[in-house]
Amino acid sequence: MSSKVARHGHVHCEHRDAVALVTIANKPKFNAMSRAMWRDLRAVFERIQRSPDLRCVLVAGEGAHFCAGGDISEYADFRFQEASLRDFHESDVWGGLQAMLDCDVPIVAQIAGNCMGAGVEIASCCDIRLAAASAQFGAPIARLGFPMAPREAALVAREVGLTVARQMLLAAEILEAVDMKAAGFLSQVLSEESLAAQAQAITLRMAALAPQAARLNKQTLRALNQPLAPVNRVQEATNSIANDGVNAYAYAASAEHREGITAFLEKRKPVF
Repeated sequence: MSSKVARHGHVHCEHRDAVALVTIANKPKFNAMSRAMWRDLRAVFERIQRSPDLRCVLVAGEGAHFCAGGDISEYADFRFQEASLRDFHESDVWGGLQAMLDCDVPIVAQIAGNCMGAGVEIASCCDIRLAAASAQFGAPIARLGFPMAPREAALVAREVGLTVARQMLLAAEILEAVDMKAAGFLSQVLSEESLAAQAQAITLRMAALAPQAARLNKQTLRALNQPLAPVNRVQEATNSIANDGVNAYAYAASAEHREGITAFLEKRKPVF
């Protein structure tokens, strides 16, 4: 179960007995997510959901990093047109994240190095998150002149908490693993040397548990929010913003948006 898209990185999956090992692989770019990789992510998790023999999933980045965000080198191709920008976020990105959220198989994240933007979003879809003490977290896209898409922001805010979400999105702060554990985002903070072994150990321990119970527990945990009126109102508001309310993607052609991305690609400081 793997992708053939090598030029822009890939997300691939291999099975080891009842465990699915999902790897985010774009090593030269610290595993930044390309459009093709978001589509890979969706396909991989849809296949995992259809695999009754799988009992646990371990998600990790290739090499020293989890995921450094989006592949900004692609952005000029589609971000400056409203329709293509909307399609990127609502179809490619959210398609991958939704497939993870819909997956009934328990998911463990093994987080090393940079976990930025897209990396935080992917980690937010995991059930248990382990990180190296040296890992760093953030979503400093304000430096690039654009906001986080509404559904993605709602997902991240739910998992990291509003205070941390504000730090990430409004102040472009980079947080340490110990800060993310204090916020309740991480289950454990480990040394770099022990991270992989501990992630493997907990994955195998989870895989040895009753598989039907695990899937039912995930379905129950997912459903817990559904009857709550405040959560439903937030979801309705998020859907409205994303689909037919205030146009969340009207900034596509703005000078601020173009300047942020152009400055990054030209390796200079943006002028807002």
